[in-house]
Amino acid sequence: MHLQGAILLILFVLAACGGGGGGDSANNTQPPAPETATVLAANDLGMHCMDREFSVFSILPPFNVVNAQVVKRDRNGHPYVADDSEADLFYDYVADASGSINSYSIGKTDFWSYANALFDVILPEGQGLTGLYMPADDPQVRGSQPMEFSLNKEMFSAEGIPITPYDDTLVNRPYPMMRISAKDAQSGETLGHLDVVVPVATETDCQNCHQTGAMAAQGGGWSNDPNIEIQSKINILKLHDANNPTNLEASQPVLCAKCHYSPALDLSGTGPAGDQVGKPVFSSVMHQFHGELQDGGLPVFPSDAPVEDTCYQCHPGSITQCQRGAMKTGGMDCNDCHGDILAVGGTFPLLPGGSIDGTNDGNTRRPWLDLPRCQSCHTGDAVDFLSGPSLVADPDWPFRLRQAYAAGDASASPLLALNKRFAEDVHMRFRFSKGHGEIACENCHGSTHAIWPNDTNNANDNEAAKKLQGYAGTIIECSVCHKSGSLPRTTNGPHGLHNINDSRWYDDGHEDAYEAGKNSCKACHGLDLTGTPLAKMPTSRSFRVEDHTITFVKGNLVRCDRCHSMPDL
Repeated sequence: MHLQGAILLILFVLAACGGGGGGDSANNTQPPAPETATVLAANDLGMHCMDREFSVFSILPPFNVVNAQVVKRDRNGHPYVADDSEADLFYDYVADASGSINSYSIGKTDFWSYANALFDVILPEGQGLTGLYMPADDPQVRGSQPMEFSLNKEMFSAEGIPITPYDDTLVNRPYPMMRISAKDAQSGETLGHLDVVVPVATETDCQNCHQTGAMAAQGGGWSNDPNIEIQSKINILKLHDANNPTNLEASQPVLCAKCHYSPALDLSGTGPAGDQVGKPVFSSVMHQFHGELQDGGLPVFPSDAPVEDTCYQCHPGSITQCQRGAMKTGGMDCNDCHGDILAVGGTFPLLPGGSIDGTNDGNTRRPWLDLPRCQSCHTGDAVDFLSGPSLVADPDWPFRLRQAYAAGDASASPLLALNKRFAEDVHMRFRFSKGHGEIACENCHGSTHAIWPNDTNNANDNEAAKKLQGYAGTIIECSVCHKSGSLPRTTNGPHGLHNINDSRWYDDGHEDAYEAGKNSCKACHGLDLTGTPLAKMPTSRSFRVEDHTITFVKGNLVRCDRCHSMPDL
């Protein structure tokens, strides 16, 4: 089982040790107790969307997810992942570095005015669809809210936090922070905490095309509501009624998923039911329908258009950066992983190996399931990787692809790597995969769509990594979980990583290791040992080798001839 890779994945030879911290909890001015365990946590998607208003129709309610693990050490100093018999976990609001706090949701959305009509549930104001509250909204316990231990995930989880993007001064801040705290299940003693970003956006809208007078609402008979969001949504219902035997305009508020199945709202995972049976799923309705639209004989959403003119017309991106991590820094966009709008809509059958579990090959993709995989771009290492004329490889580092599917594949079927060094769990998506010591991949790499590091150093996304290891980026420091000095010299770290910042490697230990297995070193340091992005410094570091000091600057590729002559290849 392997800890999942992500674009621009970096395995570093030498790195600074951890440290640093996040903001103090806004409702707890006392400094936290000394930490005796490591808390790891991440939002599951990198961005959760919710409707800006709910009076006309709803696509997505306020619903956010944070998953967490607690790493403790046994009597011998060996780390292990604790369950709910040893730890209790809680989520609470916390100020970010700018002082922004998001502690409540009541009054920030009209969701609770329409929740019963939309979702057939009677919710007390402030309560989410799964019973969770924002910390300051819970009428019973103000402040820290408990996280359940999910037997399915084998992690602690807060699934369905009804957070909005508006902080407590009602400023739109889509990357709010929350503090995840762990306590001993028997004594109640604080074990540790981690501040993580819980991203949410209301940027998803249809105004560009559907407000009165725009492309999809020209002529007479359209809504004149002064609220452009409401106006656009009413126009969509009018259009739906005109093209289908429905009466949605008179049925407000409408839950789109009532007729068009959406896995995002199927909390029980039972599949289509009731009015959904026999109708196309919501993702296909939206993507395939709009992907086939033309204006003056030309596609409204051309496959070769930039994402600002396609994906970001509807999804958060132009303002709220849904994609904002290492992939964006590397110059990739939505299409490089997901394909164009028709591919996302399942217009074309998947190629062999294209479905997540192999059971849907030859059929159209299943939304939220048949997704791009990390191994589709991270196809191996510098020694063993996928290659071929149809693959879109990085011109400098061919072991890393810049497109998750073969050139010319209209279905955008994700590629499968033969070398599984950076593969997710078998038949499993990245956000549910685990690896090194059963640690969740997202807890070391960051959330889907926001893989560490965010290129803006002071971004809230980076705070968790900084707290854990002292700098932004993939968690690679052994000391985050392992007691200092407790590990032997090893290459059994995640993805075959060796000990980080360990003098046993850079003094004299690596010579024997190289002679014993040259390809093990070349896998990351390159066939010519001059370095690759798999051996890239995440932070500047100086160290002594014999009688001189060697300095690596952040971004340097670690190569043999920085310290001595090149060995025999």
